[in-house]
Amino acid sequence: MDWSRPIDLYCERLGPSFWAEPVNAITNASFLIAAIAAFLMWRRGERDWPALALIGVTFLIGIGSFIFHTVATRGAALFDTVPIAVFIYSYLWLALRRFLGLSAWAAPALVVAFGLLSYAEALVVPRGALNGSHAYLPALTALLVVGWLTREAAPRRLLFSAAAVFAVSIFFRSIDQAVCDALPLGTHFLWHSLNGLVLYLLLRAALIAPGKSGG
Repeated sequence: MDWSRPIDLYCERLGPSFWAEPVNAITNASFLIAAIAAFLMWRRGERDWPALALIGVTFLIGIGSFIFHTVATRGAALFDTVPIAVFIYSYLWLALRRFLGLSAWAAPALVVAFGLLSYAEALVVPRGALNGSHAYLPALTALLVVGWLTREAAPRRLLFSAAAVFAVSIFFRSIDQAVCDALPLGTHFLWHSLNGLVLYLLLRAALIAPGKSGG
């Protein structure tokens, strides 16, 4: 595989140059802001190391996505996708332990099952469906299920709020290529902007979870 091969996936990019997606690149600041805001909240509480690790991953998502939307090669795409995958699977494990109180063996087993179902979904659904956004539907579904099963009111509200914003962000990611003629800037930058809020809400939910079981 040619890792240096240029990738052009979004309306805003019109060429292979470094600064061909300035808005898509700059809006990754939303992830950095989310990480910093969550870190300030973390400092005011007890030393919640699993949550701190997720805050660090959130910061890396912002850096990695910035690299991808500037360098825009197959190799650079790994800086974007790997931190996102780490956050999804790590947060799911934490949520199963912390919000649902599952055991140390049940939570990892469900995370593995989620991974297998996500892989099966990727095999069944056409690669370009929803502009590739179909890959995030399992994460949205898991977020809704965990939110529904969470008994504590405050984390539950945050999880459902995150799911609602995430659904809107998936919509904007899905229509980016379809609106290029009418909106040359595209809508991918809204995916970044809204997902910064999604991750902050999720981190906040983890930080206020009563008892911090699983942490």
